[in-house]
Order: sequence, then structure tokens, then C-alpha cells
Amino acid sequence: MHIVIAGGLGFIGSNFIRHMLSSGKDVFITNIDAETYAGRRDNLSDIENKKNYQYFKGKIQDCNFIENIFKTHKPDVLINFAAETHVDRSIEAAQPFIDTNIIGTYTLLEASLKYNLKKYIQISTDEVYGSIEPPGKFNENSIIKPNSPYSASKASGDLMVRAYNKTYGLNTIIIRCSNNFGPFQFPEKVIPYFISLALENKKVPVYGDGKNVRDWIYVLDFCSAISLILEKGKMGEVYNVGSEHELANIDLTKKILHKLGKTETLIEFVKDRLGHDRRYAMDNTKIKTELGWKEQYSFEEALDITIEWYKNNKEWTNKRTKQFAN
Repeated sequence: MHIVIAGGLGFIGSNFIRHMLSSGKDVFITNIDAETYAGRRDNLSDIENKKNYQYFKGKIQDCNFIENIFKTHKPDVLINFAAETHVDRSIEAAQPFIDTNIIGTYTLLEASLKYNLKKYIQISTDEVYGSIEPPGKFNENSIIKPNSPYSASKASGDLMVRAYNKTYGLNTIIIRCSNNFGPFQFPEKVIPYFISLALENKKVPVYGDGKNVRDWIYVLDFCSAISLILEKGKMGEVYNVGSEHELANIDLTKKILHKLGKTETLIEFVKDRLGHDRRYAMDNTKIKTELGWKEQYSFEEALDITIEWYKNNKEWTNKRTKQFAN
């Protein structure tokens, strides 16, 4: 199977490529990435010389680049990880999110249709559903109500994917996942950001009252879910992937500090984010019952692994932290 991975130098994409190439499956990976601030080639330096892997630099909204990839390399499947993902950045400037998450998705869909792709998988987010009060949870039939420019751009991409399935019969699948964490995550995201700050005994900024709730999943568990959906997922379906491990931001912060042997005096409450969703929670019954997926890592185990990775890869983190500060 020849798979094009869009956005394969990013956090989840790079973990997924490494996961697939080590799985023993008969796959060839073509990775395309724009090499933005969050996608760097050193994320995959350990596999770049493998015979069943190749890489090309380019933007997914560049139709000539995308068409050339499809025409020349004739892939079977496309998995779209490529996205602008940081909510704060979308609030400051929405245009890059429109360009990549909407126009880029459209460009990939057009090429997939033109070159008769066997399967198109869109990697989306629980944020498209908006916020929900406990004890409610979103399922795959829940109405999408995005509240930030980021989540609105992802929801727009999802709707285009749905339209290409319903209108043209393209074999599409949408995967909506809860908050991922793990190695190779750019340190603007809360877990690696707080780890890197705490290691330097710097204040960790918690938005508002810290009681916003998120569901956390280890990136390798998400990679296993994507692989399973690639193999067994049904055309036109949406699959929610979450760990059902809900945690308030303040509790997550305290847990990180405790594991690092730091005191809670490092916590600094700051002005809340604009339009900050209070709680995300997804029902993952469908992927568990229909496809038989289950997690391999507990939250505590995964957080310990993640903390150790960042402690042992300070050079990787520092390069990005300096870039982030600039």
C-alpha cells in the first residue's frame, strides 16, 4: 500500500509514520510537508534513509505540487495531518488557518478525486464540536459548533470531506481526536510547554481559573487507532478517538509539577483565552465496539514516558523554544 502523508513532519504525523514503518506492514510512505515552524525534518531524521520512505517539501494548498505528487507517484491512500493547529495563533491571525485547513483540504480532495484515490482520511479534532457541560459527551452524530477560528477552519475542512463523499462518492473517513500528547510535540502545546518551563524553574501560565477540562490521549494510542481505521474503517464514516481521561488544566499542571519534583508556587494564573471552551468530551464507543480498538497506555504511564523524553531531549526542545519565543 502506498500512503501519502500530508503534514508528516508534525507531531502526530511523524509519530504515525514511524509507527507504520515499524509495524511490519507492507507500506510505502510518501511524506509531504511545508516545513512550517512546527514541522521540522529532524523529527524523522532516524528514518529518512529507509527504502520505503520518501519526502517532498511543499504546501498542500499548492495544486500544482499536489497534482504532481499524485500523478508521478500514484498513491493508494492519503492521510491528511497537515494543519495549523494552535488556537492562540488562530485568534491572533486566522488567515493561515483558512489557507491550510480549508483551501489545503479542498486541494487534496480535488487531487484525490481526479486520480481515483482508494481512500482519503482526514485527521480532525474534538474541538469542532464546541464545548459541552458534564456529564454529556459528543458522539459522531453530534452537531458541530466550533468556537475558535482554528476549530471553525477544521470543521470547514470536515464538511468539505463529507461533501466529496456524498456528492462524488470519494471514499473518505473523518477521524476526530481528543488532545494528543507525547514525544516530538512542539513546545507551544500545554504539556511540553509546561514541562520545559518547569525544568527551568520558570512560571507556568494557567489560563483563567484552570478548570477547563480536556480529554488526553497518548499519541501512540492515537496512531494505533488511525492504523486500525485505515484497515477496517467504513467509507463516509466519522470516528471519535479519545481516552475518556478527563482532566482539568489546573490538575494537569499540578500533576506535571509533582512528577518533576517542583512546587506549585510555579503556577501563575493568567488572563483567560478569548472564547475558551470549558470542556471537551467524546464518546469513543463506536471505534471500540465496531473496530475493536483499545488503548495500550494508561495516562500516568504515558505522561511519565513523555516527561522522560523531554528531559532527555533538551536540545531538541531548546531549539524550538527559542524559535517559539521569537
